[in-house]
Amino acid sequence: MYTGVASLEEALHNPHAVRLLWLELLFNDKFDLTPWHTHPEVSAAYRKACLSYSMYRSLIDSLLARSPLPTQAGSVDSRDYRTFAEALRFGSTHD
Repeated sequence: MYTGVASLEEALHNPHAVRLLWLELLFNDKFDLTPWHTHPEVSAAYRKACLSYSMYRSLIDSLLARSPLPTQAGSVDSRDYRTFAEALRFGSTHD
C-alpha cells in the first residue's frame, strides 16, 4: 500500500494513512470497500478519489492499469496536487 500499511483496517488506525487513503483508493483498485462503505473516513476518501479520478482520468489511465472510478463533479483542491503527482509517480513505477 502507498500509505505504508498492510490493510484498510490498519490504515484507519494510523492518522497519516487516513490522510493518504484517498490516494490509495485512487491508484489501487484491489480493495473490497463493501464492509467499509459507511465508515466516514473511507467514504470521504472514496469521494475525493473519485473527484481526482474525474479530473485526471486520462493522465491516470495512461500510467496505471485500474478499473475506472465513478465520475464525481466538483473541483480538486490545488494544495493536494503535489501529493497526487508524487503518488502517481510512485504508483506508476511500482505497479
